[in-house]
Amino acid sequence: MSLSIEHFLDIDDLSAAELETVLDRAEAMKSGADDAQLPQQTLGMLFEKPSTRTRISFETGMTKLGGHAIFMGPEDIQLGHGEPLKDTARAASRYVDGIMARLFAHEDIETIAEYSEVPVINGLTDDAHPCQTLADLLTIRERFDEDVSVAWVGDGNNVGQSFVIGCALAGIELTVATPPDYGMDDDVLDRAAEIGNPPAVTTDPTEAIEGVDVVYTDVWVSMGQEDRREEKLAAFEGFQLNETLLAGSDAKVMHCLPAHRGEEITDAVVESDRAIVWDQAENRLHAQNALLVELLG
Repeated sequence: MSLSIEHFLDIDDLSAAELETVLDRAEAMKSGADDAQLPQQTLGMLFEKPSTRTRISFETGMTKLGGHAIFMGPEDIQLGHGEPLKDTARAASRYVDGIMARLFAHEDIETIAEYSEVPVINGLTDDAHPCQTLADLLTIRERFDEDVSVAWVGDGNNVGQSFVIGCALAGIELTVATPPDYGMDDDVLDRAAEIGNPPAVTTDPTEAIEGVDVVYTDVWVSMGQEDRREEKLAAFEGFQLNETLLAGSDAKVMHCLPAHRGEEITDAVVESDRAIVWDQAENRLHAQNALLVELLG
């Protein structure tokens, strides 16, 4: 089936069936299916926030697909400052075949999509990281059968929020453990409930990880929250993925990276055999390539 969407701003822009279509294609492309499916096409990449994995995976992906990517960082363009966002979207979409944007405000990517004449992909906003969720679900699919259970332990941030909705779409049993006042937005939990598979919610990380197949965490202090560092480190005491918390569990560990080793996760856990974080990182490439082909092909 082909995708019914024009833009990919949130993971639930996809239906459950469309999500499966993208993941099926990602598996096929990872196993060696013909990559060069977007010859001579150009992806414009707008970066308000820096990133290692997002830039490398999209730029390499377009090359493998036979196309080209243009990096435009904060010093190259004036997102919403010297020029209105809608004007940037209108002009850029006359030059390129697709736009990937990594921004702070989710409203900004919605504005770019509204005025763009080509597909727009959310490479991350403060509210959502749907491309990471595609890679996460591909990683879980590779390792486990349909009865997999997962615990999210940590902050109710953009990565976690997209993952909650992605698990709902994929039918994955999910438990979310966050400190009080740091949970997922009510809107996100409502959207998961509307899909029909809301997560269990707790403030006890030990309870959350009991018997699960995968434990997933992310940084506690996200980009732009540096002034809240001490507050958040205190609030998240007891939520670190370490050998004590994981004792008695054989769960695999996921992290979207970069990891703040010694904060939300220890170096020993990242470097252990239970960590599948490098599979996640690689799968950004394959999942995004599949999405690009579905949107631009």
